[in-house]
Amino acid sequence: MPYPTIAMNIDGEWVREGAAGARDVLNPADGQTVGSVPLADAAQLDAAAEAAKRAFASWRGTSPRDRSRLLRAGAERIRDRAEDLATIMTLEQGKPRLEAKGELLVSADVLDWYAEEGRRAYGRIVPGASNVRQLVTHEPVGPAAAFTPWNFPALTPARKIAAALASGCTLVLKAAEETPATAMALVAALVDAGLPPGVLQLVFGDPAFVSERLIAAPEVRKVSFTGSVAVGKLLMAQAAQGVKRTTMELGGHAPVIICDDVDPARVARLLVAGKFRNAGQVCISPSRFYVQDGVYDAFCEAFVDGAKALIVGDGSRADVTMGPLANDRRLGAMEAFVEDARERGGKVRTGGARGANGGYFFDPTVVTDLADDARLLIDEPFGPVAPIARFGRLEEALARANSLPVGLAAYGFTNSNGRAMTIGNELKAGMVGLNTLAVSTPETPFGGVGESGHGQEGGLEGLAAYLDVKFIAHAAEA
Repeated sequence: MPYPTIAMNIDGEWVREGAAGARDVLNPADGQTVGSVPLADAAQLDAAAEAAKRAFASWRGTSPRDRSRLLRAGAERIRDRAEDLATIMTLEQGKPRLEAKGELLVSADVLDWYAEEGRRAYGRIVPGASNVRQLVTHEPVGPAAAFTPWNFPALTPARKIAAALASGCTLVLKAAEETPATAMALVAALVDAGLPPGVLQLVFGDPAFVSERLIAAPEVRKVSFTGSVAVGKLLMAQAAQGVKRTTMELGGHAPVIICDDVDPARVARLLVAGKFRNAGQVCISPSRFYVQDGVYDAFCEAFVDGAKALIVGDGSRADVTMGPLANDRRLGAMEAFVEDARERGGKVRTGGARGANGGYFFDPTVVTDLADDARLLIDEPFGPVAPIARFGRLEEALARANSLPVGLAAYGFTNSNGRAMTIGNELKAGMVGLNTLAVSTPETPFGGVGESGHGQEGGLEGLAAYLDVKFIAHAAEA
């Protein structure tokens, strides 16, 4: 399928010309240009915010049943188009096509789940004095602005779109310029399903300029952002000027504790698949591994073997199991992590260099014998580099796992119920997986603690993020 002509959607109209110009979209597998994305100027951004405000007046009054019907129809269109859309996502993002298709199908599931949950934004009656009725109700907060990154170009926008629209909010989506076709396809699916003009806008542009303009817009009452800690702090400060609600899903550096009562080879196979999915460019990816002495050597051997067995290449090839990084900057970042590890005495057991096949490829890399001050154990690599450290006592591993200011996801592997309870209770993270990496589903909350942000997407908590609470006390007589 050829790469499509990219357009923004403002007030129901597809806009191919960006008043601020355009930028190239590159295929990370070879660095070649596949298309261009229009960049909005201030007037186009203002028009999107104004359209969202106009549409909110009617969309908030649309029945939850009718909103549900539109979301479901959009989800079905995504499923019907998943094969072609997976090809496009791989072309602009790089992940293997099988991963791309899976992401699209999960995105459709997210729309379906919120189509139902939006019908259950229940309030409650609070017993009071005999002549007073006390009601608690929920109302959509208003037009929202959402900012999404390139690593999951379907799933991350789908979470924000689904929750906002199901709650009765309208949304201006600023998606990543690196992966515009996938975002455009999501919006097109809902537009084709009959979504009214202005309910969902799609814009692209210079990230700093767009975020500052939309967050300052008086029409926008809610901000949702997925990205780095540094940018998240900046956007929170901007939102604070207008006292606007925020949901922030920021960076992480997920620790994994592997106890000595597990099958090290089996656990290593699972963690290799999780770590190198999307070339490690996953915010909840297991990214620092603490392995107990008794299974350390066996685990390292199995993990290294698994990393060596990965087939790295263009994600459009059926046999490829790991694609490229997003851009050349990510390659430089991986090299810096590996160089720091070597300088601090770490052993590179496999990988450690750029791939030999062109494009933005970096070999799956495993580093062992690291001290805790190595960058790999402090800063999130967000790439295919896995640091493995050993520990003796569980208390030691928990202290090291909790030593960073971020807390998005964390994992533990043990066959002891007692140890599992301790790990689950003591790890400081918004999501904890015990003997599993499955911590992200449509029906469960997704979010972190500490500098990993606040608020949740997914689950009933994700819907509540777009709802204001109103208390009504109604006396029988004036």
